[in-house]
Amino acid sequence: MRILVVGASGTIGNEICNALKHHEIIRAGRNGLDVSVDNTSVESIKQMYEKIGKVDAVVNAAGGANFASVSELTPELNERGIESKLKGQINLVLLGLDYVNDGGSFTLTTGVMMDDPIRMGASAAMANGGVKSFVKAASIEMPRGIRINSVSPTIVQESFARLEEYFVGFSPVPASRVALAYQKSVEGAQTGQNYEIY
Repeated sequence: MRILVVGASGTIGNEICNALKHHEIIRAGRNGLDVSVDNTSVESIKQMYEKIGKVDAVVNAAGGANFASVSELTPELNERGIESKLKGQINLVLLGLDYVNDGGSFTLTTGVMMDDPIRMGASAAMANGGVKSFVKAASIEMPRGIRINSVSPTIVQESFARLEEYFVGFSPVPASRVALAYQKSVEGAQTGQNYEIY
């Protein structure tokens, strides 16, 4: 398979590439490994797809949100989660439909905070929940046998030391274990799923 991995240079993205290394991987990201993309820009996403052409799967491990308490969360701060984590991922699907081969797939990323809230995580939880709902609803009308799923990881071991104060009492998992859920989505047969790696 020919697989586009957006956010390939990140902690989870790198492990996704390792899990799928027996396929042809196109690594995309802001800093451009094989191709550059800014998922907050419709034009950048269009240019990426035009450059790479047809693929069998699109996997997204990119997208961010600001951490702030609700009393300090302004519309401007909240916008990052909307533009990057929510719209950025959805636009990868909407703009990528014509570039995914029949029977191909999209795999997006949600996250534990939508199910197990943390302080200062409301914006990220909002975006994660929106992506999960989009995947579930979109799965029933995807064209040409294309599947769509999402993966919801908890905090990964590789990031835990840096973020432990936010994830008190959480049990981190290795990014390599999270990557298996992306592999399941790409190589499996299910659609409309949100694979929880908690």
